[in-house]
Amino acid sequence: MAQKTAPASTQQHVIEETHEYHVSYMDSQTGRTMVEEFADLPAAERFANLQLRDDDCWAIVEEVEIRNHLRLVA
Repeated sequence: MAQKTAPASTQQHVIEETHEYHVSYMDSQTGRTMVEEFADLPAAERFANLQLRDDDCWAIVEEVEIRNHLRLVA
């Protein structure tokens, strides 16, 4: 007799949604593109403004959505 098992089901529930801010910028001292992460927008904008030391420098602030999931398996 064949043994029957219940189908496996998985569900994901979003338990928390947060945002963080990434600042991509040109480091004029090293000539490299760098990235820093911040928890709040004002801190990210302050940091980005500090990176604009001369005409060759640039900085971009990006909002990144972070989702924490709870996975349920039956």
